[in-house]
Amino acid sequence: MTVAFHESPVIYDAIIIGAGVMGATTALFLARAGLKVALVDRQDMFRAASGVNAGTLTLHMTRAQLIPHAIRGREMWLNSAEWLGEDVGALATPGLSMAFTEAEEDLLRQRASVRQNMGAPIEVISAEKAVSIEPGVNPRLRAAAYCALDGHIPTYRVGGAYARALKEAGITLIENAPVESISSVRGQGHEIRLTGHARAIHGRRVVLSTGAWLEKMLGWFGHDISIRCLINQLVVTETLPPVMGSVLSIANGLLSLKQFANGSVLIGGGWQGEGNIRDGGTRVIPENLQGNVRLAQHVVPRLNEAQILRVWLGLESETPDAMPLIGALTPDDDAFVVGCVHSGFTSGPYMGRLLAERILGADPDLSAFNPSRFSPSSATRAQL
Repeated sequence: MTVAFHESPVIYDAIIIGAGVMGATTALFLARAGLKVALVDRQDMFRAASGVNAGTLTLHMTRAQLIPHAIRGREMWLNSAEWLGEDVGALATPGLSMAFTEAEEDLLRQRASVRQNMGAPIEVISAEKAVSIEPGVNPRLRAAAYCALDGHIPTYRVGGAYARALKEAGITLIENAPVESISSVRGQGHEIRLTGHARAIHGRRVVLSTGAWLEKMLGWFGHDISIRCLINQLVVTETLPPVMGSVLSIANGLLSLKQFANGSVLIGGGWQGEGNIRDGGTRVIPENLQGNVRLAQHVVPRLNEAQILRVWLGLESETPDAMPLIGALTPDDDAFVVGCVHSGFTSGPYMGRLLAERILGADPDLSAFNPSRFSPSSATRAQL
């Protein structure tokens, strides 16, 4: 008589869905605390927003309420060797946000004031002082806001560093596996079915960290939250002699500039491309590309001499109130979310660490990021 033995499924303490900065950081801190962790992604890790963003570490372009988190996230990037295991090349530089019109100067002063109140060391300086700091900027500016705590990262180095850290921590990495469904299993947390995998995986806890893909998954847990997907265009130039040493932006937020060690200049600022995550594929909008480059050339005239090498598009997710989602999705504390952080690369590792601390039993203040704030019952309570 042949006896059939059925292999028991592996049950993870936590399954993190979405292998970008926030998801991977959450996974890393949970695994180092002794949990058995799996990290799942619909494609290769760090191929979505975390892998194609501009790598700017900035307080000028961070929402005021998130300034304390961005400061701590920036510190983590600059000290990545201590917690990630290797230096990812984060460079600390000053940041200048500039105003060229009266309206821009008014906006600049307003933005600087609210960020100062949240702890950002930002001061408004004269045009003359700004030009003395960055001689390459257009001297026709009216004023600038200066911040000593900016910087940038060559993002192509980050994914590899995380991959090595995850492996050392014993995390199971499952790539190119879109999630088809998540089902609650009594006493065992959740069963997750993946495209291309015959068997489901099981986790006592699940963490959603899928950025622009969050909306559908949040619905599986009863949260009806609209997630907007921004398709930001980024431009990189040929290598140039030094033209800037700071991270440069303008008051209205439509430009960010930085020069890397190899001389290439990265031009960003949220100018939009086309496409959507449902149909797949993204496309450059030529008029927006031209507008972004011309604005960069206005701010730093020497960029008129630069040739564009390539253009790419990165995804950014945003909630209706443009504030992050971080916290529990269920009363049983067996499902969580982390994502939709504006200028999220700066704050990303700190946000991931905060959620890991919450899952491990600490009580960090995540009240402003609670996903239940979008539920009808929360809206009713807020009116009472």
